[in-house]
Amino acid sequence: MLESTSLRAQLEAARTDRRRVLVIGAGIAGVTLARLLRGRGLHPVLVERAGPDAPSGYMLALMPLVDPVLAELGLTEAYRAASVPMNRYRIRSRRGSVVREYTMGRLLDAYGDYRGISRGDLMAVLGGGAVSYGANVIELDQRVDAVTAVFAGADVAEAEFDAVIAADGLHSATRGLVLEPEQVSGYETGWGGWVVWTDADADADLGEELWGAGWFVGTYPVKGRLGVIVCGPAEAADDGLAALVARIRTEAPAAGGRLDRVLADAADGRGSYYWPLYDKRSATWTSGRIALVGDAAAGFLPTAGIGAGMAVESAWVLAHHLAGDAPVLPALRAYERTQRPRVEAAQRNSRRLAPMMFNRSPAAAAVRDAAARFVPLGVALRPIRKLLDTRPSGL
Repeated sequence: MLESTSLRAQLEAARTDRRRVLVIGAGIAGVTLARLLRGRGLHPVLVERAGPDAPSGYMLALMPLVDPVLAELGLTEAYRAASVPMNRYRIRSRRGSVVREYTMGRLLDAYGDYRGISRGDLMAVLGGGAVSYGANVIELDQRVDAVTAVFAGADVAEAEFDAVIAADGLHSATRGLVLEPEQVSGYETGWGGWVVWTDADADADLGEELWGAGWFVGTYPVKGRLGVIVCGPAEAADDGLAALVARIRTEAPAAGGRLDRVLADAADGRGSYYWPLYDKRSATWTSGRIALVGDAAAGFLPTAGIGAGMAVESAWVLAHHLAGDAPVLPALRAYERTQRPRVEAAQRNSRRLAPMMFNRSPAAAAVRDAAARFVPLGVALRPIRKLLDTRPSGL
């Protein structure tokens, strides 16, 4: 786990580093980057504006993109112990019948593991080293030779760094200190979803989705639990989760044992949180000595299950360049040049899937369901296999 430490203590540890690095945001990308840099002899200063008890989030399906990163960190066994294999993927139609079931391992085993894990468990695996909670960066003053960061909520008001990395997520405040509003775009689905946790079942290797017209339900196994997301158009949020579940159960009365159960659980008043479904894309990832990584650079829709994996991979690429011998500015530019095309290609794939999964038209849904019966697994996974076949160069 991360160790809560004063900002002053972190600055003292980094004082004699050949490259003083500030990492803003202790999410997946930020923690991965900090741990990689520590393994390469630096003492990056990691700050997080939230407290240590902030909600740990949602469920993840991690592609084999993360395997070499976890191997470098010596975390492969810990990751496998905290996750479950995702060997099967099943799609059900708007009426609840099975459209197709894929065996994922047949095409992904050659690359490595495809596994389900909760965000909280992944953070526990990645955790290690110092972090200063409640420290908010409110200003960045960049000069030719350094960047001065101004803090609120910390025991130090300001400090100087050779490089500053914004890893503070989809809603990044740091991004607004670096880029102009017109440099940040996004894809709006017009939908949102409630995330609910429920008990695991006997199909611990199965991800199952129910594709409707005006709703969508996804169920994804993690260690000891099932993560569930129940989605609908944004206006459905006004009526609440129970109303949407009632509609789904009416329109898909034969959705199978798992989906029948999780829909009942979702409507029983247990804790849930609402997730508006949109993404973000930054037109540039670097500005002098400041760079963006993870969702701060390109935040993903959950439609392809690849956003967290790309955040881990991007942190790996950035650590490789930032801890190398090149000066800071060329190192950060090389990171962006290497990784941004890969991430944006993955993001485009996630966007292409959104209209198919978040569909309001019964007629279009009927066509989609019929077409899905004949799509081979190799075709469905082609964009992801292309990423796996072309790992980042130079690593």
